[in-house]
Amino acid sequence: MDDDDEPLEDETQDETETEVALQSSDDMLYCEAEASPTVEKEKPTWEDSETDLEIEDTEKSFTTGQKELYLEACKIVDVVPVSYFLRNIEEPYMNLNHHGLGPLGTKAIAVALVSNTAIIGLELEDNRIMKEGVLSLVEMLHENYYLQELNISTNDLGLEGAKIISDFLQKNISSLWKLKLSGNNFKEESAALLCQALSSNYRIKKLDLSHNEFSDKGGELLGQMLGINVGLESLDLSWNHFHIQGAVALCSGLRSNVTLKKLNLSMNGFGNEGAQALGEVFRLNSCLTHVDVSSNNISNDGASKLSRGLESNETLQVLKLFLNPISMDGAVLLILAIKRNPKSVMEELDISNVLVTEQFTKILDGVYAAHPQLEVLYDTVKSLSGKKQAISLRIRPMKLIQSYADQHKIKLVDFFRSLSPARRMEMPVGEFRKALLQQNKVPMDRNQVKDLIKKLEETKGMVNF
Repeated sequence: MDDDDEPLEDETQDETETEVALQSSDDMLYCEAEASPTVEKEKPTWEDSETDLEIEDTEKSFTTGQKELYLEACKIVDVVPVSYFLRNIEEPYMNLNHHGLGPLGTKAIAVALVSNTAIIGLELEDNRIMKEGVLSLVEMLHENYYLQELNISTNDLGLEGAKIISDFLQKNISSLWKLKLSGNNFKEESAALLCQALSSNYRIKKLDLSHNEFSDKGGELLGQMLGINVGLESLDLSWNHFHIQGAVALCSGLRSNVTLKKLNLSMNGFGNEGAQALGEVFRLNSCLTHVDVSSNNISNDGASKLSRGLESNETLQVLKLFLNPISMDGAVLLILAIKRNPKSVMEELDISNVLVTEQFTKILDGVYAAHPQLEVLYDTVKSLSGKKQAISLRIRPMKLIQSYADQHKIKLVDFFRSLSPARRMEMPVGEFRKALLQQNKVPMDRNQVKDLIKKLEETKGMVNF
């Protein structure tokens, strides 16, 4: 080789080293994360089959690799490793709420999760993750198809965070179906971005946007989105700033929505005009099953408007109207609307701040006769309440059922299974209540049934035997 060629070789080497040095820490970290799963113990050629010990050893090697990757990421971004994360890296749910991760701590977590196949739920509420933390999580979600639930509430993400999340949601590329974005200082501009993304997103099924700052313009944008969205099944918009205009616009979109089942609108300002629009939703929508409009300044006039929708609704199971200025007159309108609807499937009407008299309970008995699955929560004067409780709880319901089971020499669980048409080990609360009240083996009143449901209700809306 000539001497003239040597400087050229040195110059080429210098350029190569410069290019490597210019790589960002992000690229290095994510590159390492992607390489991690390929590191396996080499299997001797003489082995034809895996033993249990070898499978265990492989899994241990994989997990150890992830832990080392996380520790290396922490070292590079200069943060203290979270011991809880290391201990629970193989568990399906990871709760890192209130850990003070910050954007860099979040980045280290994201790097480790790129190749993680165990964690399906990640809680990162109140961690000051900021824009940089959200970017790291989104990059991770482009590679990780195992993570299904993500909570990044109370991180003050604001408009910049909303933009990153919206861009990600528009791509419909991850397995994420449950997303919590509560308390992130989202205003109308953020609503516009999120609604644009959700108009075409079909993967997110459960979304929490509570404790934000959406007002009437936000209600209009959300209404337009709900009119065309075909993915959302549960939406929490409680503790925002919707008033009459926003409420009416929101309800306009709900009338034609075909997927949303659960909607929380509590702690807003619907008023009676908003209640009128919601009553129209009850009349036209054939999908909603749970609606919460507690504390929305709805009075008897609004209750009257809601009742018109309840007269023909065939899908609503739970309606919460707690902490609204409704009197017994408004409560009567609501329960009579349910009574007049033979196809009503209402299981719970919550008007528990409304003080009623014995006259109301007599009317309610007639409603219960037509709809035994229904439970109305209300307030009573102390004398009436105490008297009813004393009568109904003289004999505990479980003791009554146990006596019946002993007498007929059957197992306790067999009695409960006999209430289910398919003899399942669990039932929806409404079906269970109806079956108990209609069976004639162990006579019980509604208060005893209510007491029994409290004991057996394992998850909201289901009793487990």
